[in-house]
Amino acid sequence: MKIVRISVFAQTLPLRRPYELQGGRLRFEELDSTFIRLDTDEGVTGWGEGCPWGSTYLPAFARGIRAGIEELAPVLLGQDPRRTEVVNSAMDIALPGHPYVKSPVDIACWDILGKATGLPVCDLLGGRRPGAVAIQSSIPSDDPPEMLRTIERYHAMGYTIHSAKVGSDVASDIERIEYLAERMPPGCSLTIDANRAWTPDRAIRVMRATEAVDAYFEEPCDTYEESFQVRRATRQPIILDEIIHTYGDLLRAHRDRACEGIGLKPNRVGGLTKARRIRDFCVQTGLILNIEDTGGTALADTGAVHLAQSTPARYRRGTWFCHEMITVDPIIGGARNLGGMTRAPATPGLGAEPDPEFLADPMAVYQ
Repeated sequence: MKIVRISVFAQTLPLRRPYELQGGRLRFEELDSTFIRLDTDEGVTGWGEGCPWGSTYLPAFARGIRAGIEELAPVLLGQDPRRTEVVNSAMDIALPGHPYVKSPVDIACWDILGKATGLPVCDLLGGRRPGAVAIQSSIPSDDPPEMLRTIERYHAMGYTIHSAKVGSDVASDIERIEYLAERMPPGCSLTIDANRAWTPDRAIRVMRATEAVDAYFEEPCDTYEESFQVRRATRQPIILDEIIHTYGDLLRAHRDRACEGIGLKPNRVGGLTKARRIRDFCVQTGLILNIEDTGGTALADTGAVHLAQSTPARYRRGTWFCHEMITVDPIIGGARNLGGMTRAPATPGLGAEPDPEFLADPMAVYQ
């Protein structure tokens, strides 16, 4: 089997409401997503999606994916997409770095592998684990009562894990955290996510002032060194997210005992092939995992759910659904919200594909 055609599609995804991070410093109203279709000489087609959360959240942007695919196309054409490790090696040689460019290609290869073998992707990633995968909410920065109202709306939908965004001044963040912690619905778990907004000084002051709060604190600072400084000065469990890009980043964090868990986003680390390596190390070393993607439709979300579904339940914490936050739903099939839980599709491959009536003509075709 060989890749004979690569088609690239661009699509704007409006958010249902403006979304703010880092205490309001970053604001988003829509996302720019890229869909990749790989066609093979045996008639099997695979789909992948890459959707950075705007251009200010990570060192990634949507047009960079499209430009990167143009660079990669010559080495991808003729490759056997079922050999995911070989394809990844070829991409890494042709374009060092830029994992967010390679992710939709890698995910499309897994989609083809699943269809070619008649297996859902989760079975290829280690095997479907019993039980459903919990979905976690994502609560944008706002005044505390409004954030609580949003949590209560999600709780009414069956959600039990809530990620509240903070990152403004010390006093306001302490107020937010204490207000939410005191009023959390019974049986719910809280994450305080600064999305790298705090300086070490602010993070330490906020976390020391809220030591009595039962919550995880996620990605307090902009760099690993700053976050590690916070780790040494505080006691609460920390989840590292945006600063874990590679397997080497994870090894350093484990060596330093810098965190109790990580946020694992396939689009950020280069796709399911590299995400699986990171997942397996976390399982072997006892780190918990939020397995989700950076953004996009139910196609991107479904890829992450397949990885979560093949992860032992004791190491899974939550999986976020971006597709519930956008105004369009261009995907047929895929993992969906089942009362605050979800399951990976049982059909071969990802079990999710774009509706052909939704996508415009491809903006680029390589063959």
